[in-house]
Amino acid sequence: MADGDARNTYTVERQALIPAPPARVYAALADFHDWPNWSPWEGLDPDMTRTFSGADAGVGAVYEWKGNRKAGEGRMEITAAEEPSGVTLALDFLKPFKSSSTTRFRLEPEGDGTRVTWTMQGPKTFVTKVMGIFTSMDKLIGKDFEKGLSQLEAHVTA
Repeated sequence: MADGDARNTYTVERQALIPAPPARVYAALADFHDWPNWSPWEGLDPDMTRTFSGADAGVGAVYEWKGNRKAGEGRMEITAAEEPSGVTLALDFLKPFKSSSTTRFRLEPEGDGTRVTWTMQGPKTFVTKVMGIFTSMDKLIGKDFEKGLSQLEAHVTA
C-alpha cells in the first residue's frame, strides 16, 4: 500500500535490533505455525481457535483465528516473502469490527543481529476515525508491536 493521504490512512511502525541472524528471524515470521510462540496477541484468549491453510510457510500461507472479544476474529495471508529480508501480510479483521491492512516485516542485517521493522498500514475506516478521536492507532497498537518484537527476540534467541 502506498503512503497515501495521512488523513485517510494510518501507519504504525516499531523497530528492534534482535541478536540473531536474519534467516532465523525470517523463519519465525514466514511460518504461521510459529506465531503462537511470539505473537503479542496469542495470550488474549486461551480457548482461541486457529486454522492454518494454504502453503505451509511463505507466500500463500493462511492463518485464521476466532476468539473472545479481546482476540476477535480474522485472517492473515502471506502475500510476499523474500527470504531472509522480509514478509508481507494481508491482515483482515472480521470482529470486533471489520478492517483490512497491510503488515510488513523488513529484516536488515546489522552487526551480529537483525534490524526488524514491523509496519502496519491501512485505510482509516469510520470506526478507526471515531477511535482516533480518543486515541491514535499508534497508541492503540504500538505497545503490542513492542511486546511482540521483544517476544520474537526471546523466541529466536532461546
